[in-house]
Amino acid sequence: MWSWVVDGRSIARSIKTCGLPKSNSILQIKDTVENWECPQCNFRVDNCNVSNEWPGLPVGVKFDPSDVELLEHLAAKNGVGNQKTHQYIDEFIPTLDVEEGICCKHPEDLPGSRKDGNSFHFFYRTTNAYTTGQRKRRKISAESSVRWHKTGKTKSILKNGVHIGFKKILVLNKTSNKGTKPCILNWVMHQYHLGTNEDEKDGEYVVSKIFFQAQKQQVENHANVVAGVEELDDVCNSPRTPLTNADPPRPVKTPLYEDDVNDYQVGSYIYCFTTEIQILFYNSR
Repeated sequence: MWSWVVDGRSIARSIKTCGLPKSNSILQIKDTVENWECPQCNFRVDNCNVSNEWPGLPVGVKFDPSDVELLEHLAAKNGVGNQKTHQYIDEFIPTLDVEEGICCKHPEDLPGSRKDGNSFHFFYRTTNAYTTGQRKRRKISAESSVRWHKTGKTKSILKNGVHIGFKKILVLNKTSNKGTKPCILNWVMHQYHLGTNEDEKDGEYVVSKIFFQAQKQQVENHANVVAGVEELDDVCNSPRTPLTNADPPRPVKTPLYEDDVNDYQVGSYIYCFTTEIQILFYNSR
């Protein structure tokens, strides 16, 4: 694999090899021989002034592809369409060539695993959990009580309005005792597969993005409880101001609503009117 060095105004003047070491993710470029001759045109390339190593990418640059870009890498991996596999893709998305796929190890034991919030990616083949049915293998092989559990709906991925694949979100669960409710761990996985079927095919390559998600909700709840206790202490310890203009209790109960007042007044008028009629009646006799 060769890479030409171009000065921007003319054709390539030097050539470097672009092999990538498997031990780390730093890209290095080594020199070839000082003079190289093209086998077709016999043009000799001067390679004596090429630096020995390229130090790599600057700090802060990271591999963070979008959903569509991940499916494009997956299409190249599966040889679908005109997509071609990038020459460095194995350094950023390694392939797990084992029968268990992503379930061969706990996420924290996978190569490149991290807990700083950044994600890491893998190619692997999905397999069915049983000989009958389409249920996929989700249980971690090394730990029978830990398995990936799908959550939410399967999301369609579109590229320029055209459907190209699906995305599933899975969380890692652990069951302490048989029959008890599983405990949700902090590991989250986004799994992508090609096609128009919501379920991936047995044995086909998929690509996953895995990351460690801290329990922010528990931290927030703890902070709210602490703040509430401090506020309650402030209220209890603060001095109280005595009531200086308190109204004395009234001897007569006041009606609560205006309608009750109106009904009370109307009833009094009717009673007085009836009494006057009775007095007039007895005097006329």
